[in-house]
Amino acid sequence: MTEQDLRLSLLNTLLTTPHRNMAALYPLHHDMMESDPRFYARLAAWYADKGDVRDHREMFVVNLCLSKFEGHREVGLALLRRLPPYQVARVVDFIKGTPARPIKIAKPASAKVATPTLASRAIGLLTATRSKKRIETQRANKKSLESATPKGLGRNIPRSMKTEIEVYLRSRENDAAAFDGAVLHARSPLKRLYAGLHIAPGPRAQAILFDERPPADSKLAALKEIAASTDSAFQARAIAQYRIPYRVAVSVVKTMTPMVLAALVNAMSPQETINNIASLKKRGAFDNPDIKALIEEKLALAQSDGRVSAFKAKVAGEAVGASGALAAQLDAITEAQVKSKGVISRPTALFIDKSGSMDVALEVGKQLGAMVSSICESDLFVYAFDTMPYPIEVAGDSLLAWEKALQGIRAVGATSCGTALAWMEKKGQRVEQIVMISDERENKTPLWKDALKSYQQNVSKVDVVFVKVGNAGDALERECETLGVSYRAFDFKGDYYALTNLLPLLVRPSMLELLMEILEYPLPLRSPVLTGRG
Repeated sequence: MTEQDLRLSLLNTLLTTPHRNMAALYPLHHDMMESDPRFYARLAAWYADKGDVRDHREMFVVNLCLSKFEGHREVGLALLRRLPPYQVARVVDFIKGTPARPIKIAKPASAKVATPTLASRAIGLLTATRSKKRIETQRANKKSLESATPKGLGRNIPRSMKTEIEVYLRSRENDAAAFDGAVLHARSPLKRLYAGLHIAPGPRAQAILFDERPPADSKLAALKEIAASTDSAFQARAIAQYRIPYRVAVSVVKTMTPMVLAALVNAMSPQETINNIASLKKRGAFDNPDIKALIEEKLALAQSDGRVSAFKAKVAGEAVGASGALAAQLDAITEAQVKSKGVISRPTALFIDKSGSMDVALEVGKQLGAMVSSICESDLFVYAFDTMPYPIEVAGDSLLAWEKALQGIRAVGATSCGTALAWMEKKGQRVEQIVMISDERENKTPLWKDALKSYQQNVSKVDVVFVKVGNAGDALERECETLGVSYRAFDFKGDYYALTNLLPLLVRPSMLELLMEILEYPLPLRSPVLTGRG
């Protein structure tokens, strides 16, 4: 494997999106770092600015801070300082780990069961009782095993990392408002950092976190007053003045009046507004015209806010069953955030497998199609396929437009993965990259390898991105390797947030250019911070 191929393989690893499973992610990152330590440091810096998955950001910090390779710890500590407190705590928790504890497996209960009557036998009561006891025992054993499974690395925190975290905490203590805000969002993580690393808290931190005596000018003292008050006007003023987060306020305010709701929405960031759409709707915020207008203002700001995740708006809309103007506004946020990722300048083909059992491919095709078409400045050819190609004409780049374009397309039939590409060759449709949404299984001609080889020879060289859905194999990837075709594979596991990870692969003129961008990316520097106690 060439150095370029190795780095492309490392980059491909980042296309996995874990679901809070750091243990599964660690060996992938560790192998990447061991294989190419210089590239790994640049990749970490690049991903901190360009990537969307928090777990990867945390794992870069874990590996770099533990690494013995020259310069790695400096980069890791600089990246650690960028993380919010709850993520710093997650990094520390994973490195320290939790050891396995001896457990006692429960035995099935031996309670006596009354001799059944003929009637009870007839209706299966005895069997049901015994089955219930077995199920309860199995659940108890499973819970015990999960709680006793070791988590994390079980390693000591390096001295350099502990020192950096102390600087991190002192910098927050020196800014009372910032520290209070951090406590409201991450009280338990902050306490774990002080206590777990034996860092003596400053006077304000001690009073707020450990003595439960927050200073009178603190947000925590204001929160206590809000909780004790029944005056909506006072609660609203205090929420506005101290910018109490929504999820904290709703836990202490007993009666959520329109005045209080309005103050909470005013204090929210665009991302917080999106995150809490369902709760706001449940509390009647959309029934009040003034509060609804405030929410719409926040959603409008979300389109240009770089901290907003592209697909969170879409998921939030689905969670509340959004329709009409609200649905359109949430879709607009997703589209605007996607467009901010760059533009696709290469002619591109999107192939969507519609053969039997490929309903998931059609759904992913709608989402990915809307995303790709909104940033594609060159030709975009779209085909659904089974044993023949179905050209898809889309009037617009919104999700609604893609849903209309794919109406009537059903997941039925056998599979020829080469049929769409063979048809494109016949029509003289030239592309430089192909996005294939499929399980990579085919049973009819033209086969993928034959169509790809012919297209490469007669029309154009292409790169391929496979979006693997369902019970996917790797047959098409192996055919690409045989033909010397550059490809990337993305294993879709139902998480639409992950689809944005594909954009860096599609917006660059070539994979080599993406690699060069990463290799030239500047490494972060640790800025000096006052370390005196606040």
